[in-house]
Amino acid sequence: MSRLSNDSAPSFFNLELDFYMKLWNFFLIGDSYYFIIDHHSLTFEFVSKEVEDVMGYHPSEFTIQFMNGKIHPDDRSWFLAFGNRIGDFFSKLPMEKVMKYKIRFDSRFMKKNGDYARILYQGIILEHDEQGRFLRSLNTHTDITFLKQEGKPVLSFIGMDGEPSYRDVASKDLFSEIREEFTRREKQILTLLIEGRLSKEISSILKISKQTVDTHRKNMLHKKNLKNTSELIGKAIRYGWI
Repeated sequence: MSRLSNDSAPSFFNLELDFYMKLWNFFLIGDSYYFIIDHHSLTFEFVSKEVEDVMGYHPSEFTIQFMNGKIHPDDRSWFLAFGNRIGDFFSKLPMEKVMKYKIRFDSRFMKKNGDYARILYQGIILEHDEQGRFLRSLNTHTDITFLKQEGKPVLSFIGMDGEPSYRDVASKDLFSEIREEFTRREKQILTLLIEGRLSKEISSILKISKQTVDTHRKNMLHKKNLKNTSELIGKAIRYGWI
């Protein structure tokens, strides 16, 4: 199977990679790598070199079959259930909304050194056909072991462009819609907190005072009845609050 890399990709494909690498920042919350899936052939069209830093594997050996074989045995049934739920969810969406959702779930994968890492998967559809079937998708894996060491995997569908979001859908008969309790500014701040930014940095990025940032942090803690920012970040990732 052929594998494209930053060094070997043809120039026209590199233009796409530049776009994907910028879009990749939309997902980032920690050590991550991204990959593009060709759903027609069920192959990886591209795997970023960061997979070696995160998991220890070279991009050339990272295939769908290889990846599936590294799932923790206790998480495999969840992984299969998620696949069924994802297909069911998108099959019921109008075609114009297929590309307005981000898929998000976590499971444990074995790294090359034999350790298991809790990996957060996030993906968006790049192309689909007239029947709504997936053609290509952009996906990321992020090591969130430091945030979630125990607990069951959780699947969420995160709505974009004003679409509603749904959480923990694989273990429920009905989708549970997330209440949009956070304001747009609070979500911006929460995203930056997840990236590891300090209040002073956030105030500079958003061009607001540090006091305003701290006030928004306190408001988010109050809304969710949480004790500290670490708990806020952990639950935001676990339950798809952003």
